[in-house]
Amino acid sequence: MSLFPQPRWLRRWIRRRMNPLPVDRAALWKGRISLLYSILAWNALGWVGYMIFTGRNDWAKYYGYKTEEEDKMPQAVRFAKQLNLPNAHVMKYSGFKKTDEYDLKDNEVVRKGDQSKEVSTEVSE
Repeated sequence: MSLFPQPRWLRRWIRRRMNPLPVDRAALWKGRISLLYSILAWNALGWVGYMIFTGRNDWAKYYGYKTEEEDKMPQAVRFAKQLNLPNAHVMKYSGFKKTDEYDLKDNEVVRKGDQSKEVSTEVSE
């Protein structure tokens, strides 16, 4: 069983319209395609490394698709907005240690430590 099973109708459609290849010819083309794939993957890895090295790893910010306001927004708030969760409990971990914990109330960060004065940072939409 594979991770992404091939649709049965697609397999039947392909087998109806194609003739079987001899084993040696199929192995030759499998080798050629795998070589092409490895070259493309190596170049893609080099391109990603180049982009990180030149400081363009956040491509949305570099090309202007992300505003400064969105860039300053904590990642938990961005995910909560994307998942449509206005009220959430956020716990941050670094390795096996909990580094931070806070609540989100209507997409505002509310820390539990100061009950007398709630420290909140409003995030506009």
